[in-house]
Order: sequence, then C-alpha cells, then structure tokens
Amino acid sequence: MTSSAPARTTSGTAATLGASCVVGLVAVLALHSHWPRPVRDWAIRSLGGTPVGGALTTEGGAADHAHANDHAHDHEGASAENSLALSEQARRSIGLREGDVALSTFRRTITVPGMVVERRGRSRFSVIAPMTGVLVRILVTEGEAVAADQPLFEIRLTHEELVQAQADLLRSTVEVDVVRREIARLEGIGPEGLIATKTILERKYELQKLEAVLLAQRQAILLHGLSEQQVETIIDSRTLLATLTVRAPSPAALDGGSGTLVIQELAVERGQHVTAGDPLATLVDHGTLLIEGEAFEQDIAHVAEVAAGGASITAVLDAKGAPGRQVDGLRISYVADRIASDSRTLHFYVTLPNEPHGEPRVEEGRRFATWRYKPGQRMQLEVPVEEWPDRIVLPADAVAQDGVENYVFRVNGDQYDREPVHVEYRDPRHVVIANDGTLFPGDRIAMSAAQQLQLAVKNKSGAAIDPHAGHNH
Repeated sequence: MTSSAPARTTSGTAATLGASCVVGLVAVLALHSHWPRPVRDWAIRSLGGTPVGGALTTEGGAADHAHANDHAHDHEGASAENSLALSEQARRSIGLREGDVALSTFRRTITVPGMVVERRGRSRFSVIAPMTGVLVRILVTEGEAVAADQPLFEIRLTHEELVQAQADLLRSTVEVDVVRREIARLEGIGPEGLIATKTILERKYELQKLEAVLLAQRQAILLHGLSEQQVETIIDSRTLLATLTVRAPSPAALDGGSGTLVIQELAVERGQHVTAGDPLATLVDHGTLLIEGEAFEQDIAHVAEVAAGGASITAVLDAKGAPGRQVDGLRISYVADRIASDSRTLHFYVTLPNEPHGEPRVEEGRRFATWRYKPGQRMQLEVPVEEWPDRIVLPADAVAQDGVENYVFRVNGDQYDREPVHVEYRDPRHVVIANDGTLFPGDRIAMSAAQQLQLAVKNKSGAAIDPHAGHNH
C-alpha cells in the first residue's frame, strides 16, 4: 500500500502537465492572429471564451485579451498603411487609369536622336516663269493647298521671239491649208495630159516641205514653254496667244506623291516683269517625309542589323512636359555610306508616312491643309536590340520608385493596395516586372499616377520626409 503512493503521485503529475500543455497549445491557437479564423474560434471556445473580432475574452483572461488585441491591431494597422482609398474626384484630378496585367514580348531598344526632313528631289517643287512677260494675275496665296495641274499664275507675253514664233506658225498653217485645197482641186479635175500630172506632183512636194516647216515651228514653240494644248489652241483659233497660264506640276510629275501641294513661298508680286527661268513659287508635298537618325559609333552595328533584317522601329515625337506622340511600324529606308566627320555619327533615314492634322480649312474658296509632322521636328528613334518573351510590361507611370523599392498599386474594390515588385528593366516609357508571382495576368492595377499614390500612402502613414531628397552633396 505504501509503495503505490509515489506511483499515484507521479501519474497525477504527468496528467496535470499533459493537460497544461493542451491548454497552452489551445491558447496559442486562440491568441495567434495569423491562424485561420475557424481554428482560432474553436480554440477560444475550448478555453471557455467567446470569439469577438478575432480576440480572446475569458473569465480571468484580461491580460491575454489585451495582448491579443494589441497583436491584432498591429497587424491590421500594417495592412491599412499599404492601402489607399480615393474619391472619384481624386482619381480624375491625378489622371488615374486602371488596366489588367498581361504577358507580352518586350523589345529592349536603344534610343537614337532624329529629325524630320524632306525627301530630297521628291518633296519640293520650284515653279519658274516659262517665258518673258508681265505677271497679271496670281491665283493662289501662301499656305494654300492646291491640286496637281491647278492654275497658279497668268503672264501676259511680251517676248518678241515667242510672238514671232506664233506668227510663223500661223503663216505656215495657212499655207499648208492652201496647198491642200489646191491639190484637192487638181485631183478633182482629172488627168488632162502630162502638165496636169506634173502640177499635182509639184504641189504635193511643196506640201511636204511646208509640213516639215510647220512641225519644226511647233517644236520651237513647245521649247518656249507652251503646252501641246496651247499650240493646238493657236492653230484651231487662228489667233496668237496673248497670255500664258502657269500651272502646278502634273500628276505624272508628282511621282506617286500625296497629290496635295502646299504653296510654301510666293517669290513674285502682281504686275512684276519676269523673264524665262525666274522663280515664281515653291510648292511642297509633305505627304511622305523622312526621319534622319544619328547613330553613335557604339550603336552603328545595331542600326545596320535592323536595316538589313527589315525589323520595325518606333519613333516618338519630342514634346516638352508631355508624353510625345508615338509612331510604330516604321522601317529604315537606307543607311548612309559614310560617317559624318564633324559629329562622328552615322546618318540613316526612316520613311515617315504623314497624315493631315484635322480637316482642311476652307476660307473664301481657298483650301488650307496642315500636316501633323513637319520638317524640323525632333524625334527619338527606338531601335530594337533584343526581345524578351512572356514578360509583364507596364507603363512607366504604373510603377512608383521610393529609394531602392518599386511599387505597383493593385485595385481592391474601391481601394488601392501597394505591392512591392521586382523591376528587371526600365526605360523612359516602359517597366518590365519580374514574373515571380507578385502579379498575375488578369490582376487589375493602376496604370498611371503611381508616384502620386505612393506620396499619398507615405503622407497617410506619417513617414518623415527626407530633408536631403533632391539634393546632392
């Protein structure tokens, strides 16, 4: 009997310790806010408490309750610090745009400066006076858009050689008509001996000589600047041409241009005396232009490879204080065969299809057109270097920088949750995010104004502002 007492004591002690361990484990489950809610609620009920907002309340558990509440509040506060709610007015004020995350192929590029230039020999047309005279009418004005073959000027002819050439042409025309009528009369009479036949042959020979002279005179007038139609008018009307209409280049002369010519400069005044060869106006066709790129020596190999392979490049119009207009799908037309000695750069040329800037304006029957791209505008050419498939590519405004950290803002109902991300590459327009599970295709995030959202989150959390921010020492 005596020997069994220690055994019972040892057994009771072990049971007490086991129960204490179970109670302690249950308490840990109840107090740890990271456990799932059903597990915590079961643990709280096992201890005789009532689950309230994830905290433990038991009889005599005030200290534990306070500790659990403190832990829960700390966790919820940390989550709230990374979340931001915005009103609709605030979204519009900062220009906030939302979008879905998607995988795409990113083309890493190098940026090369460029400038819009005209196509030499194709974009510019000089209109000159075809012959000497007085400018009596100017039918167009500077900036006006004209069609091919449209009348531009009227000149009253005063050149003596042209007047004499027209008179000679008329005289020869009349003589040819007279000889033809004489031959027809003789052939109608019928052969009456050797004399009549000889006379007809002489008249035909004379007609051949007159027709040769007439042909030479026609060509001489054409060389003076008159058109075939004008020569025919002189012959048909039997009158000298007193005025000459100067027209825009014909469709054939435009060589596949846009068909819209703009009067860039008028070089004469009404009533001015002009001689053959004097410039009258300059017309331009900016339907197609070129971008002249300047590749530095370290970029020459990339440019040559893209030109040989026919890969497309992107041009971005320089715009101070605003995102420039982007033109995709351009091709390198040709690469210069030498390096510029002064700048040590290689020039290459990219074909730039132009487009009208809005509808043409009509004023007093005159049409004024404006092209979107103009010679002299500066461009940035993005030449592809390599491709990265299956990447998360976001606009630069979708990723906020704060020191060495980078953040995006995921849409969560009416709130924006800040998420740290790993940036693999960044350029002025794009950011490549590592596909490491932080973001998934289909996630909706803020695609703009990320830096403003980051500042709002920092101000909300009361983070101290770095007094040295923006200063270099």
